[in-house]
Amino acid sequence: MKLMRIGARGAERPAVLHLDGTIRDLSGIVDDIAGSVLTPEGLKELSGADLSGLPELDKNERIGPCVGRVGKFICVGLNYADHAAESGLDVPKEPVLFMKATSAICGPNDDVIIPKNSSQTDWEVELGVVIGKEARYVDEADALDHVAGYCVVNDVSEREFQAKRSGQWVKGKSADTFGPIGPWLVTKDEIADPQNLGMWLEVDGHRYQNGSTRTMVYGVAHVVSYISQFMSLQPGDIITTGTPPGVGMGIKPDPVYLRPGQTMRLGVEGLGEQMQKTVAWQG
Repeated sequence: MKLMRIGARGAERPAVLHLDGTIRDLSGIVDDIAGSVLTPEGLKELSGADLSGLPELDKNERIGPCVGRVGKFICVGLNYADHAAESGLDVPKEPVLFMKATSAICGPNDDVIIPKNSSQTDWEVELGVVIGKEARYVDEADALDHVAGYCVVNDVSEREFQAKRSGQWVKGKSADTFGPIGPWLVTKDEIADPQNLGMWLEVDGHRYQNGSTRTMVYGVAHVVSYISQFMSLQPGDIITTGTPPGVGMGIKPDPVYLRPGQTMRLGVEGLGEQMQKTVAWQG
């Protein structure tokens, strides 16, 4: 299933992309794409519904974040060896973890606001993993049993805030609109191998990132297991798993950063595409 949330910010309705290409309203069955709906039991109930009999929604309505009420937004840094190299950093001996504020989450096609006093706003296409079953001290062999599905994430980042403001990455990762997710939460049964997905990102039509999840240092199962050794994971938590090379910070001889008025397009194979326009902070 390709689960979605449709409507104005804060008033999104749960929905599903039907096989006929229409978007069907799930609000008569579930209250949101969140929490217990994402458990194995919740997804089984949804998969048994007669989607063709559900009301059709307007395709032109805003697409919201594909998961609601996200409890944790956990990021894995330097998880592609070639991205670590372009960042001038070694491949870590264990996964590098940091958090992104859940207030950064926005829809896949919402405007991205360049923060006040920002000079180094950057892009990162990533594979997002959505948890569907509570995980504590999970073995790697069982880790994918705890995954509900996958989504596209743009881990928008402000590099000066990230690297030069006492080295706490969360400060460069958490501005409003720095976490577009979606358009869909694609349930794991539709993704044969999360370690074999092409991914790409363009700015104003120029392709900067063109990679694959094949080159992850630590794969999805390892990452889910690893994180569960330090904190429990609940249904609806999102893990974003790192980015391939081609971020603006790594461009030689001079880095390239986002400016107001630009357009980002990005996608992950089988998970859909996003498009965001960059706008200046107004205040």
